[in-house]
Amino acid sequence: MPARQRDAERTRSELLDVATEVFADSGYSGARVDEIAERTRTTKRMIYYYFGSKEGLYLAVLENAYLGIREAERRIDVDRTDPIQAIRELAQLTFDHHVTHDAFIRLVAIENIHRGEFIRRIDALRKLAQPAKTLLDEILDRGRASGAFRSDVDAIDVHLVISAFCVFQVANRYTFGYLFDVDFTDPAQRDHLRSVIGDVVVGWLTSPAR
Repeated sequence: MPARQRDAERTRSELLDVATEVFADSGYSGARVDEIAERTRTTKRMIYYYFGSKEGLYLAVLENAYLGIREAERRIDVDRTDPIQAIRELAQLTFDHHVTHDAFIRLVAIENIHRGEFIRRIDALRKLAQPAKTLLDEILDRGRASGAFRSDVDAIDVHLVISAFCVFQVANRYTFGYLFDVDFTDPAQRDHLRSVIGDVVVGWLTSPAR
């Protein structure tokens, strides 16, 4: 790869990383391009060169944030993994990703405050989400074929349950933690919750269908 192209990609990546934190901390309206430029030691003109506008930068941040979890999911080798182990691995991988990418959760929360105003402008995200459903379909199909999984649960059901648990323990760590005296940053607590979501999903899918 030519040096100029490497530098361009490095600059764009750094801008996305810093912009992710700024937008996650301040929301779309509160985020300032000047702050992003200052923190990356670049200029607003350079940011607009790469992304066109503040909105273009925010859309790129959203797309990049969702790309992260999709890339993590692709590391699961469905063909070589027992379906019970695969679904547990997927649930716990999602937990790990959300815990270590809390900016992603804050961005999702902000986008929902805006009623999905910006995410609707990123057509690529719907295509990006499809492999996640396909992966779940493959795991569930293998589980049903082996007789391990119930037949009345689909991929969206499973995705919703996993996401609800994993998002909640990040998005509500301060309020829930204060009310119930739970420290979500404690490694032992995280390990416990990681096991819980694996057990919940496996227990649910291996229970008799109604």
